Amino acid sequence: MANGTKNSNDSLVMRVVRHQMFIPVAALVLLALFNLIMDPSFFKVTFGYNSAGNPMLSGNLISILDNGSELAILAIGMTLVTAASGGQDISVGAAVAIAGSTLLRMLCGTNSRPETLQSPIIVAFLVSCIVAMLFGAFNGILVAYFKIQPMIATLILYTAGRSIAAWINNNELPIVNDTTFTYFGGVIPGIPIPTPFFIAVICIIIITLVLKFTNLRLYTQAVGINQSSSRLNGLNPAVIKVVSFVILGLCVAVVGLIKVSRISSINYSVVAKDIEMDAILAVALGGNALSGGKFNMAASILGAYVIQCLTTTLYKFKVPADALPAYKAVVIIVLVVISAPTVRDALSNVMKKSKAKGVA
Repeated sequence: MANGTKNSNDSLVMRVVRHQMFIPVAALVLLALFNLIMDPSFFKVTFGYNSAGNPMLSGNLISILDNGSELAILAIGMTLVTAASGGQDISVGAAVAIAGSTLLRMLCGTNSRPETLQSPIIVAFLVSCIVAMLFGAFNGILVAYFKIQPMIATLILYTAGRSIAAWINNNELPIVNDTTFTYFGGVIPGIPIPTPFFIAVICIIIITLVLKFTNLRLYTQAVGINQSSSRLNGLNPAVIKVVSFVILGLCVAVVGLIKVSRISSINYSVVAKDIEMDAILAVALGGNALSGGKFNMAASILGAYVIQCLTTTLYKFKVPADALPAYKAVVIIVLVVISAPTVRDALSNVMKKSKAKGVA
């Protein structure tokens, strides 16, 4: 009876450890314990008012929800691109700059300091969505039809994107004076929780419904696992890859809206700098294979908030901004090693041997 109970517990532990959500959840728990031990005030949330007199919550947890929401939105598109193409888009930050610059151009027109908006915010946002999706399609076509490795194909936009963003506004820094525009990157009057969190929730609900009621998940995974087999089953792998890049472009436009709304302007060289690395890391932390195939969208989204929690923790302990990539590089190395098939097989064999000894 005791052996049966022990075997049942062992199998339960194995199922938990093998679950794809285990890595991001374990990472989040470890970060929470570390902050709880080192500085319990990390979890303190205070209520106050911003410069406009609107009520808002502040604290490290609110900062994680706020800034992590941008990363979560990008992780949605990056997960689909990774699953379908077996590669990553490194032009995301530059594309955010282009989308934000396009949005400001529509709102400000030819005058970089207009007294009133030159077009409705919704119209400007839709135009930026179209532009971002076109650039996403450009990347997708290079990958799908010209057979260029994703990281190399997106290197083109990574290199030229911020220059294109500056060219859109004639190298000027437009400023939007309309206070309602700041709501998208700040708080809505009367609601103390940052608006980006609600935008992220809306995006998560939409992608959940799309994956549930369409064949996008099935088609994306089929192409990522085996292109030849998917083609024999009537799918067009090239189209699926392009669609994944276009969806990422749409996510980029949403983040572009949030980014420029925060300051009502844009800094072409700094906006969304290195955010593509965090998005890729979120996908990896979610346990998704960077070589493509099956994916877990919820794990990627949770991974995005874990990455932001790590970033906030490092800032909390006064780690220089220039050193952040080094710490994240260590995390990437650990994740890649853990997710490697050889390492997983070795760990599985060790568990089986220990289980066999226990039974004996």
